[in-house]
Amino acid sequence: MIALLLFAVLPLIPGVRQPQLASDGTLVALACSDGKVLSIAMSNDGGASFGSPSAVGSGAFMVGRHRGPRVVVHGKHVVVSAIADGTLSAWNSRDGGKTWSQPSPVNDVPKSAREGLHGMAVGPKGELFAVWLDLRTPGMKVYGALSTDGGVTWSNRLVYASPAGNVCECCHPSVTIDGQGQIHVMFRNWLDGSRDMYLASSKDGGKTFAAAKLGEGTWKLNACPMDGGGLVMGPAGPMTVWRRDGKIHGTSEIGEGKDPAMAVGPEGKAVYGWTRGGEVVVDGQSMGPGGFVSLVGGQHVVAAWETPGGIRVQRLR
Repeated sequence: MIALLLFAVLPLIPGVRQPQLASDGTLVALACSDGKVLSIAMSNDGGASFGSPSAVGSGAFMVGRHRGPRVVVHGKHVVVSAIADGTLSAWNSRDGGKTWSQPSPVNDVPKSAREGLHGMAVGPKGELFAVWLDLRTPGMKVYGALSTDGGVTWSNRLVYASPAGNVCECCHPSVTIDGQGQIHVMFRNWLDGSRDMYLASSKDGGKTFAAAKLGEGTWKLNACPMDGGGLVMGPAGPMTVWRRDGKIHGTSEIGEGKDPAMAVGPEGKAVYGWTRGGEVVVDGQSMGPGGFVSLVGGQHVVAAWETPGGIRVQRLR
């Protein structure tokens, strides 16, 4: 079990929702939004302290139930993405979050990302891959886009189309890129009445993907659980955490709850967070009332989550 190091390394940020964390060593980025302004707060000491949030962009951003911004960090290069009016856009900073570019559109069909659920990852060479739930043609599909110029331009491609006609309509996809540049996308499928998690992997830079179901058993459900899980790179490959019914599953069944997330600590240990009965739990410890926790690993593990008073951030030992 991880011991708590600090209670609040960042004062409560009122009015904003859906925190997302990213890190590359000592530089940690926290993205969030109130639905009108896309904001980011930066830490230069591994999450021990953060500067005040600054505005990256404005618009009618989708937030809530895992809808909200995503962020990645590669050296001093920070990229933030968000969806407004069905368009997934990306903003770039080359100076550690001090200044920002104008937004670049990611999806190449207007309004096709209108469900508002997406993920983004950065690879070992700075390549970016974004994934989202797409409605450019009838039936919900998983689409992706690759950028090799730091998020200025993007090349769209289909990741997965269910033979049943739709993937799960309201569960966010996740993406990670391994050290060899292979892309891994996790999403919730909708196949034969089951809402199970799948992992689709690409060895050719996202040109083609092969998908396989995660875990044993199945979840027959005539509704969307609105819960996508977490995906990170571990020492031996991609690691996942996800919900089936009321149970959280990682390398084994972890406990009861929903909205799971995960990170890999400095010794390669998986750290899990989730919501249980209206409180946030990280590595088995209650963090108090709240939900929608985000975790990031590296030299330290940092957690951020929604509380009734705003977003709270905490670094863990």
